[in-house]
Amino acid sequence: MVLHDNKMRTLPEVHVHVDSGPQAARQAFEILKGNLEELSLDIEELGAVELVLAEAMNNICEHAYANGIQSGPIDLRCQHRRDGLHFKITDEGQPMPDGRTPLGLAVNVDVDLLDMPEGGFGWFLIQNLAKEVTYRRRNGTNHLSLRMAVALGTPVS
Repeated sequence: MVLHDNKMRTLPEVHVHVDSGPQAARQAFEILKGNLEELSLDIEELGAVELVLAEAMNNICEHAYANGIQSGPIDLRCQHRRDGLHFKITDEGQPMPDGRTPLGLAVNVDVDLLDMPEGGFGWFLIQNLAKEVTYRRRNGTNHLSLRMAVALGTPVS
């Protein structure tokens, strides 16, 4: 629905809080998905959101929270705007190496199965599916922000 001042109504900000662990990404996405139903995302858009959030949150669980030895909170906030979905993910785990996100370079998969790298795909996927990926460490908290170009200009009734 377009309002009289030509501004689009958007969904209220969605806030999801989970504890790190093997099911954190799945839990968070299930809660988020229920809140995004009004946007009628197509299957590709929803799949891209799920993939990016799963990679980001799994990285937090596996790396920021010391490979599952230590656990802690993960907060996910999502806001719908005209230019897509904006996500802010915070955690209290270890900072990213060198204080920035990994480059997310493509991994060579044209190798023998035994020589296939175990990791390295996550940041490549995040960097290629999300826009405006930023990271900063502030007051002992990691802040990852990203925008996904989905639900562009979608009015909410």
